[in-house]
Amino acid sequence: NSGKYECFFFIADLHSITENFDPKKKSNQILNLALAYLAAGLNPEKCIFFVQSQIKEHTELSWLLGTITPLGELQRMTQFKEKSKKHPEYVNAGLLNYPLLMAADILLYQTDIVPVGIDQKQHVELTREIARRFNKKFGQVFQEPKALVSAIGAKIMSLQSPKKKMSKTDNPQGCIGLFDAPEIIKKKVVSAVTDPGKIIKYDPIQKPGISNLLTIY
Repeated sequence: NSGKYECFFFIADLHSITENFDPKKKSNQILNLALAYLAAGLNPEKCIFFVQSQIKEHTELSWLLGTITPLGELQRMTQFKEKSKKHPEYVNAGLLNYPLLMAADILLYQTDIVPVGIDQKQHVELTREIARRFNKKFGQVFQEPKALVSAIGAKIMSLQSPKKKMSKTDNPQGCIGLFDAPEIIKKKVVSAVTDPGKIIKYDPIQKPGISNLLTIY
């Protein structure tokens, strides 16, 4: 709600290069993502909208935060463990330090609230711990942010694998794209994996497929 808060939205291009990528396509990807944000209703007149790499303080603060963060805390992050297991051929230091950059993204703006999906809540908790540690060492510098997780849609699952997060990288057919043609979206939804039985009810444990479709709806 940009009328209630001062909102910052940015394109996290520095985070995106922790995965294998084509340098020749990166500029267009940034531009297309900007178009997607605007198409989804983001109004630059009511918020701050920018590209992460254009603000050098993100990486500068990330380095400082890394000097007060124990290695073990980064290695315990669920996302790092999952991605390392999924792509053992490309486990780089950037993937390990991803939460440090995210912490810098947040703390740099004295952020109060961070809207995240459930899978990023752990990173926000680490950010709070880093802020406390920094403040204890250097004085009251950073605000301790809180995660805001939506009651509905905190984690959208794959249309093809309802127990896995929706991901364009892992399963394009299980992902709905903002710019997918209507007939493509219809085809993906119609062919979505559901559950035994004809009863349509919300039950994420017993009926993860139909529950995911109801959440999306």
